[in-house]
Amino acid sequence: MTSRWRCVCAYDGTSFAGWQKQPSGGAVQDGIEDALGKIFQSPVRTIGAGRTDAGVHAKGQVFHFDADWSHGPEKMLQAMRVSFPEGISPRALKPVGPRFHALISAKGKRYLYRAVEGWAMPEENRFVLSLKNRKPDLVRMQEASRYLVGTHDFSSFCASRGNDAEESAVRSVWKIAITRRGRSLKIEVEGGGFLYKMVRSMAGALLDVGMGKIQPLELKRILERRKRTEKVVSAPAKGLCLDKVFYRTPSTK
Repeated sequence: MTSRWRCVCAYDGTSFAGWQKQPSGGAVQDGIEDALGKIFQSPVRTIGAGRTDAGVHAKGQVFHFDADWSHGPEKMLQAMRVSFPEGISPRALKPVGPRFHALISAKGKRYLYRAVEGWAMPEENRFVLSLKNRKPDLVRMQEASRYLVGTHDFSSFCASRGNDAEESAVRSVWKIAITRRGRSLKIEVEGGGFLYKMVRSMAGALLDVGMGKIQPLELKRILERRKRTEKVVSAPAKGLCLDKVFYRTPSTK
């Protein structure tokens, strides 16, 4: 009997062409569907909670698929761990009702952007942005971040995919928390949904505020213009991680 399954997975996005399937392969979704096809001996279609760009990582990406399996979730999870490509790890798996949809049922997401003052150690270099000789002013960044929280038109902080001209740029950002621990800097962003490169654009702009390239109040004016400007530079993909997909609106909203 065919059942619907919900899986939470993590991946190192460095060597993948993003989450979404590509005609030439090489995406995270390609690797997962190839592995599931071998497990079930037939093609399996997955639906993800959202797209991540090439080079972006995930700790809590969610996808669902339909399959006939009678051996319990633990045995399927073990088969997935053995079969998934290097760099992709299934973290949790459970059967769900047919109305669950990884994308449509999602209420929001949490992204983390990580940077390190100085140079990153080799073992962390794939996952953080090295700030080298720059040391951002945390207070300025926190002040500027307040202008981005709330429901706004984020046209100034997105990039065009080339096929989404009619998509509304209005999004709700619930929370932005910027913290420093030792040399490590973390920008945590939660919201109901994000535009293409929106989180990386916000992270890049906030880092530039911290470096003195943009004034905190200027960031508010950039947002209000609702038009992309050369002042906004997207932070490199490797520092970004999809941390969690919410299926209930968090109390921090």
